[in-house]
Amino acid sequence: MPAPEKLLLAAPRGYCAGVDRAVQSVEQALELHGAPVYVRKEIVHNKHVVQQLAARGAIFVEELDDTIPEGAVTVFSAHGVSPAVHADAARRGLTTIDATCPLVTKVHKEAIKFAADGYTIVLIGHAGHEEVEGTMGEVPAGRIALVETEADVDALEIEDPERIAFLTQTTLSVDETRAVIARLRERFPAITGPRTDDICYATTNRQLAVKQMAVECDLVLVIGSRNSSNSNRLVDVARAAGAASHLIDNETQVRDEWLEGARVVGITSGASAPEELVQRLIGFFRARGTERVEEFEVLREDVRFMLPKVIRQAVAARRA
Repeated sequence: MPAPEKLLLAAPRGYCAGVDRAVQSVEQALELHGAPVYVRKEIVHNKHVVQQLAARGAIFVEELDDTIPEGAVTVFSAHGVSPAVHADAARRGLTTIDATCPLVTKVHKEAIKFAADGYTIVLIGHAGHEEVEGTMGEVPAGRIALVETEADVDALEIEDPERIAFLTQTTLSVDETRAVIARLRERFPAITGPRTDDICYATTNRQLAVKQMAVECDLVLVIGSRNSSNSNRLVDVARAAGAASHLIDNETQVRDEWLEGARVVGITSGASAPEELVQRLIGFFRARGTERVEEFEVLREDVRFMLPKVIRQAVAARRA
């Protein structure tokens, strides 16, 4: 069985502050209210995390339908929801906990302000992604357009090219987004954007670490689920840097043919993947005979987000 001589562990990797906050929100809701706690969509895009929370009593639903009892505790995922979802929850008397990442909330607020100021908004993102759906729901129909590629930009028809703004999904590839924004500026010289970059600090940092690490690797394994946008982008970044790369949920998905001739294997994990999956993968390689394991640290993160106010208040009341 082939085994690499050395493992490199990208740093930073794994949980970002928004994911940590969202997962803790569900855990605290279960602690405070008991099971079941309902969660609209996957709290974060990671199969392992969702299964662990489900085992503790979280019930994941696609929409706020009749399967949720009136008044039940319901958590909104880290990806955010549209005003229509908030209104639906209020109409059904649900006790809601909004675990939307603060960086996604920032994009929502930018969308609301641009729309109020009379701009047509171009959102750079992936169709069908929960974050995109939530952001687009903040803007009246016909006032926001979704693009994914430079070709999409070329096909845009904007009524007033002097009043146009762009926003981006937080989990995209930095390089890919840069090209699309450049094309937008070419076509619409008057376009304006957010005061600060919408792409999340964790997405940027993890891509930077992989870009630097990949040039020293024969293979880069990215731990993350298929529906995780930021995890898929890490695979793209590693491949663009010249390394073979694959997305895996866990160590059981590693294939022997990937390891043929792979002397140095890099490991990273998406922003919604827990560190325990990285440690399991390291154990997998150690069992095959790999002894050298080194951290490849590019920078350190110290970002923390407070839990939702409703949880902090409930915890404080319980302690009083």
